[in-house]
Amino acid sequence: MADYKAPLKDMSFALRHNARMEQLAQLPGFEEATDDMVSAILEEAGKVANGILSPLNEVGDNTGVKLVGDEVPTPEGFKEAYQQFSEGAWGSLQFDPEFGGQGLPYSLSIPVMEMWQSANMAWGLCPLLSQGAVEAIFHNASDELKAQYLPQLISGEWTGTMNLTEPQAGSDLAAIRSKAEREGDHYRIKGQKIFITWGEHDMAENIVHLVLARLPDAPPGVRGISLFVVPKFMVNEDGSLGERNDVKCVSLEHKLGIHASPTCVMAFGDDEGAIGYLVGEENKGLACMFTMMNNARLAVGLQGVAISERAYQHALEYAHDRVQSPAVGTKEAGPIIRHADVRRMLLTMKSITEAGRALAYDACASLDFAHNSVDAETKAKESARAAYLTPIVKGWCTEVAQEVTSLGVQIHGGMGFIEETGAAQHYRDARILPIYEGTNAIQALDLVGRKTLFDRGEAGAAVQAEIAELVSALEAQGEFATEAAALKTALEQAQTAQTQLLEGAADDALMPGSVAYNYLMLMGTLCGGWQLLRSALAAQQELVNGGDETFLNAKILSARFYAAQVLPRAASFAQMVAAGSESVMAMSDEQLASAWFS
Repeated sequence: MADYKAPLKDMSFALRHNARMEQLAQLPGFEEATDDMVSAILEEAGKVANGILSPLNEVGDNTGVKLVGDEVPTPEGFKEAYQQFSEGAWGSLQFDPEFGGQGLPYSLSIPVMEMWQSANMAWGLCPLLSQGAVEAIFHNASDELKAQYLPQLISGEWTGTMNLTEPQAGSDLAAIRSKAEREGDHYRIKGQKIFITWGEHDMAENIVHLVLARLPDAPPGVRGISLFVVPKFMVNEDGSLGERNDVKCVSLEHKLGIHASPTCVMAFGDDEGAIGYLVGEENKGLACMFTMMNNARLAVGLQGVAISERAYQHALEYAHDRVQSPAVGTKEAGPIIRHADVRRMLLTMKSITEAGRALAYDACASLDFAHNSVDAETKAKESARAAYLTPIVKGWCTEVAQEVTSLGVQIHGGMGFIEETGAAQHYRDARILPIYEGTNAIQALDLVGRKTLFDRGEAGAAVQAEIAELVSALEAQGEFATEAAALKTALEQAQTAQTQLLEGAADDALMPGSVAYNYLMLMGTLCGGWQLLRSALAAQQELVNGGDETFLNAKILSARFYAAQVLPRAASFAQMVAAGSESVMAMSDEQLASAWFS
């Protein structure tokens, strides 16, 4: 398997020009996010990812995990890698210094997280979920719970999980049956949760579970869900660990990918009941959990970028090394990278990955501006912008990761279908991404529902206005006239689709759900072009200032390729949105199965 090398140049570039890091460093609390600090953090994180985590990726995939009694030993090297992660304070970058964090921008933690996911996605899921748990506790819990749990979660001494899904309750959280009974200053939790990532392991001394459950007098549906902190080991008043709580892993799932990440069935309260502590208010747990979910959705979108980057590096190395028949214009056999179709696939992988990176970094930067800007209008604008972009980042970046990792297998030819080459692992690992933290159908419904129909397209129009400004800038620059025209066409298609959605939903209740996926993919394709062409303009300016010619010209060529070969996909997605619900909903349930029945 090819070694991973963190793409530090592209990460730094995306932070400067897409995440607006220089502007972020001028906000109160972010003054330490200087160029030197950013470079130092990325360089050191790259060493950890390249030298420690990446070599364990294939080991973990081959070894997997097993339940031994109530414990889940991790593959060789995983525990030691986590200890180095914790000792390096890598989980503390963006968190409040009051609880041991470093107070840096969230968007600066994003390329660091990307490195963990590229280097070893199964391992990287553990700190990813811990950071989401920190967000949920920090924004919703009492001061007492914050003091008791945040320092150890931020330091990495403890890890966190998210416990939503139950056998009968997948995306439909209204169907949750886990129970919580009041008992003094705490609650007794009983129930079973499934698909709990890193629900049990040996990498940290304690695991802090965030659990959704119902009180006996809770109202029905999602309005009656509460959120609880349920530690694996009880925490004494002095912060030391006490007895084991009544929570355990009872089985592990055997999965298509991410083999080294334990996906657990968790039993809460098989005996006297697991002790839990309320986060926020009773019956308002779903809102608290969504603090964690929204964070996780951006992180999963970033995982799509990360696994795409790893697959691209793997395929690029193979294309350089694999010698086959002469390419057109050559007389002797040579590396397959000389063949036009291999170059098409590599450029598709490269441009989509860079587009996704820029988009994810930009969306996360909006959260930083929303939280730390002093101007109320800016806060509101950036908050709406982040909310609008979140389902696009999660949905589009993980959907195209399926394409990118599949192309990685294809470039390897028959060897890609052989596990020993490693290309298949990226393909297998990527497949979970459109599913967890809210399926991409849910992301699409969120985009068309809460983020478009609910505000009558206001947030979408604001993003479209930014894209229109870029079109004007590209036209004025002169060298990007063709790309400006392609972006303008895709923008107009998106604007038309939004109008059709707003008008059509009023007359056809089935339309939003029928067109949601294609609407999300249309906006993702458009936003990818927007971000890459922003990058192209910035790269052109850096060339004028004497920047790295090889890298900067490659950025421009990636944008040109995307505009010519990927952006035209917007037209087909727009056409499918225009088709509405009729063809999707016309066939009956019986007709769907008509091939088997007379």
